[in-house]
Amino acid sequence: MARKTNIETVDAEVWLRGLPKAELHLHLEGSITAETLVELSRRNDATPLTLEQAKKVYSYTDFPSFLMSFKAVTERLHSPEDYETITYNMLRDLAVQGVRHAEVYISVGILYYFKRLDVDAVIAAIERGRARGEREFGVSLLWIIDAVRHFGLEECARVFTKAAELKDKYPSVIGVGIGGDEARGPAQEFRELYAEAKAAGLRLTCHAGESTGPQSVWAAVNIGAERIGHALTAAQDEDLVGVLVERQIPLELNVTSNLRTGCCVALEKHPVKRYFEEGLMVTLNSDDPPFFGANLLDEYLLVHKMFEFSLEQMRELAANSVEASFLAPEKKLALLGEVERYGY
Repeated sequence: MARKTNIETVDAEVWLRGLPKAELHLHLEGSITAETLVELSRRNDATPLTLEQAKKVYSYTDFPSFLMSFKAVTERLHSPEDYETITYNMLRDLAVQGVRHAEVYISVGILYYFKRLDVDAVIAAIERGRARGEREFGVSLLWIIDAVRHFGLEECARVFTKAAELKDKYPSVIGVGIGGDEARGPAQEFRELYAEAKAAGLRLTCHAGESTGPQSVWAAVNIGAERIGHALTAAQDEDLVGVLVERQIPLELNVTSNLRTGCCVALEKHPVKRYFEEGLMVTLNSDDPPFFGANLLDEYLLVHKMFEFSLEQMRELAANSVEASFLAPEKKLALLGEVERYGY
């Protein structure tokens, strides 16, 4: 293994950018940069947005207003071709950060609920964007079909049923999850839907413990979630932390996101270092980068600098991201080997 001994001379940003890594908690609609929003507006609007106007769309003050801001951006998606564009642009942006693999949420729940576009046409479009982006940028991509929990069980069941159908048609459709307002859609209500999705061969994720207490994370564990998004409030329950350590359920942590939405009141109060030191399966993720002003590379830099993670610990986080992925075993082992061999 070719690693230099003078690690203190390494440029951390350059090293972390080159470190092979996976992004496991990223929303396709939340990856739309202001520049891409302008590109879409020029295509669709009689009076296109300026870049300054586009940036204002991303303004919010708290978690509920963030959800409204997110909705305002998605409303700019007028056609399947727009979805192809944002998929391709997302993979381009990920490649620059050293991301080698991504598992991305696509909000089929929003598509169904607002009835703006045909779901099948949108999925075909993002598949075109994925194929082109993977070929040009070398970033593999799997899709997680996301339901919006506060739209209700019936709407979520519709999304999960569609996910099972899509899985049979597209190998890149790998799993399901529920996002949205945890308080209005408690995870325990989705137990039967998760059991049916598992039986259909779908992998299971769940947003939990972002804007509500540890009971939400307990519920995600109890309905069989294989990965948990955010899990911020798990730190409030020692028994829960113990279960997460014992079962090694991967956590998709989103430090900057939690700060910007107000779910975490201060950086020093974020449990990322505690979780890592206590042996939880921690991964770093960006969630909705343009909304929070931080992409995955920024997250790695933040944790390295502010929480004093060593570069070897950062390598461990990158390895965790690959290990926690839903990649096929042979692809996972190959990428883990790249992480291990990556030198200083």
